[in-house]
Amino acid sequence: MKFFTQLALTAAFWGLSIAAQAADVSDLQKRWAQINYELPVNEQPKAYAQLDAEARQLTLAHPDSAEAHIWQGIILSSWAGAEGGLGALNKVKEAKVQLEQALTLEPGALQGSAYTSLGTLYHKVPGWPIGFGDDEKAAELLQKSLALNPDGIDSNYFWADYLIGQKRYAEARPALLKAQAAPSRPGRELADKGRQRDILKLLKTL
Repeated sequence: MKFFTQLALTAAFWGLSIAAQAADVSDLQKRWAQINYELPVNEQPKAYAQLDAEARQLTLAHPDSAEAHIWQGIILSSWAGAEGGLGALNKVKEAKVQLEQALTLEPGALQGSAYTSLGTLYHKVPGWPIGFGDDEKAAELLQKSLALNPDGIDSNYFWADYLIGQKRYAEARPALLKAQAAPSRPGRELADKGRQRDILKLLKTL
């Protein structure tokens, strides 16, 4: 399905910076970046499956950690994009549950990345009767993400991606340029490099 191709291409946004105290979540983040940016596409589903098992253990051990739920949602979404097929829809539905739980626990965790992740899912997932996609809901969530992280590379990039999907090209360019100018994230060199490539690709489409 076209949706799964889009999700695979946009999964890169889940290279998020995290709080220093969440060392166990940081390990998941680093492993995710290696899978997403360095592994061949055909090797990614198996690697994501293994990482998902670790994320589940972390969430079970820390059920009140918004960060743990966010990363389980991120990994499930990335796995869905890499794997495709009907099973991918079940994964994104489970990712939605995890991200909603994170918002219940701490909406501002990881600079509001649960809003960014969930908004992107609503934008990319097919609508009823296949899935839960809803562009109006996506816009609402992505705007909340921007309110919490107005200068962030990911919050601006995915807002621009949404605007392009709505053919609001004149509004998308400033958002992409703002994402391009976002400050680098210490320890997130791989994620930032990948995001900058994504930004250039969208700028070319404009």
